[in-house]
Amino acid sequence: MADAGDSEVGLALSLLQGLFYPVTYAQQLGFSILRSWQDRLFQRKEHLQRIYKRVQSTLRGSVDDIGWLQRVPEFPPVEERTERFVQLLGLVSNGIHKLPNSFVYLLIPGLFSNHSPLYFVDTKKHFSKLGLTCHIAKIHSEASVETNALVLKNYIEELYWGCGKKVLLLGHSKGGVDAAAAISKYWTDLKEKVAGLVVIQSPYGGSPIASDILREGQIADTETRRVMELLICKIIKGDIRSLDDLTYDKRKDFLAKHPLPLGFPTVSFHTEVSIAPEVLSTMSYIAHAELPWLPLPTIDGVDLQEPVSAKKLNVIAPLAAAMALSSFHLELRYREKSDGLVVRKDAEIPGSIVVRPDRKLDHAWMVYSQSRKDIKCSDASQMCEALLTLLLEVGQESYNLEESQSSMETHSKEAST
Repeated sequence: MADAGDSEVGLALSLLQGLFYPVTYAQQLGFSILRSWQDRLFQRKEHLQRIYKRVQSTLRGSVDDIGWLQRVPEFPPVEERTERFVQLLGLVSNGIHKLPNSFVYLLIPGLFSNHSPLYFVDTKKHFSKLGLTCHIAKIHSEASVETNALVLKNYIEELYWGCGKKVLLLGHSKGGVDAAAAISKYWTDLKEKVAGLVVIQSPYGGSPIASDILREGQIADTETRRVMELLICKIIKGDIRSLDDLTYDKRKDFLAKHPLPLGFPTVSFHTEVSIAPEVLSTMSYIAHAELPWLPLPTIDGVDLQEPVSAKKLNVIAPLAAAMALSSFHLELRYREKSDGLVVRKDAEIPGSIVVRPDRKLDHAWMVYSQSRKDIKCSDASQMCEALLTLLLEVGQESYNLEESQSSMETHSKEAST
């Protein structure tokens, strides 16, 4: 009887389980669907957050990085001497030249200089006419900053040992960054061989153009980097690090490890470009094309062929318009003045003498002459001469200060004894 009762109870439980099985199955299915939807919603939320961060990073761009050098309390302040530079430039324009022949003057070109045959050529000719020893550094401008720093270090040592004179450096754009890197990284080897540095329109703190192009975590960052790698590495045969080294992140890392020596004579020169409508029609000479000599036929027994020298044709491009549009973009987006590529705040080396001229000059002005020249304005060669003259004045002041401090220390030691 007991077995029969247990059997009936078991049967009843089985029947109940069978009756509730659809309910249990539906409950489990519901929980499974709910968990699946929760996972999908979480993934979608993460995806939307990533998109939001990319959009935010793209929209903010370099707004937090521009001018960062001026916000670091450990860096020494700059000193403006624009007025003195203008005075020296006036002397140079009037034929009064003060640069001595006791130095070697080394000009360091900037990015893509290997594709710019006229880069610093007129400046070197101008210096040679003054009887000065002047060289244009033969570097691969599309190489990384550290690569060019080593090349320049060796170049400076060769000039020093070959001429027996200290070297004064003048770098334009990335050339100024490369020159500063050579001095800071190899200061122990170069401190007795270099006398000073002038940087012209150099992105010492970094460039918003380079940073905005190569910044990770923004919209289409991978695709943009691939395009730039194709352009720089495959077409120009350069190194993507040449552009990457000019981003704010890379400049912050480099300067944290290799700052310029304190007290080293340095002059920083930067400008802003005019965005006036007439600039859009200004053309710049970027190269010379040599036309071949074509033989002339003989007509009626008269030989028309005479020795004719090959003619040179100026190759022009609207670089001024491109710089103006780029500057307008930077001013519209960041409310910052620039020369088209470098923001003024990022072109000042901490502790340097700063020249901030009122004259509107774009980033390519130091490289290429324009089709519309103002004979009343000084050219690039005269500007370089005036800047180097100012640098020598700064170096002399620094030398006098060191001599004065050394003399005071000597007198104090003698007094104590």
